[in-house]
Amino acid sequence: MENPYAPTHPEIRDAVRQLCLKFDGSYWRELDRERGYPTAFVKALTEAGWLSILIPEEYGGAGLGISAASAVLEEIHKAGCNAAACHAQMYIMGTVLRHGSKEQKERYLPKIATGELRLQAFGVTEPTSGTDTLALRTTAVKKDNSTYLVNGQKVWTSRAEHS
Repeated sequence: MENPYAPTHPEIRDAVRQLCLKFDGSYWRELDRERGYPTAFVKALTEAGWLSILIPEEYGGAGLGISAASAVLEEIHKAGCNAAACHAQMYIMGTVLRHGSKEQKERYLPKIATGELRLQAFGVTEPTSGTDTLALRTTAVKKDNSTYLVNGQKVWTSRAEHS
């Protein structure tokens, strides 16, 4: 009988672990001192294809599922690295997959897969609800085929300068 607690995707985990060895504690401490962004780390993950793991193959990604993406993020953190700067790349593009037109998918997903385009920023935090996404008050009402009326307040947009 297979162990239900055994880690999934051992080949992905091993490859991510090997990549993370190049970014030791001194790399992260220096970034912390400088309040810097891990540009080299994000670039290495992108070049290795880990940030496009959920993008379908037809758009240049690996076309794998959420368990594979989870394995990538788990191994990054397990190795002592920090996926906070790049995890959004993996899940924000899901909005394009679910709600984007065919033209939008063809235009954006290949560029996200190669790293030519970053899609890591999102505005969630509000003054009254913080990051509690179930309590958000901002609304968007569709006016016609291309116009929305947005009402609400946001405190900041995470990773805007890196997207």
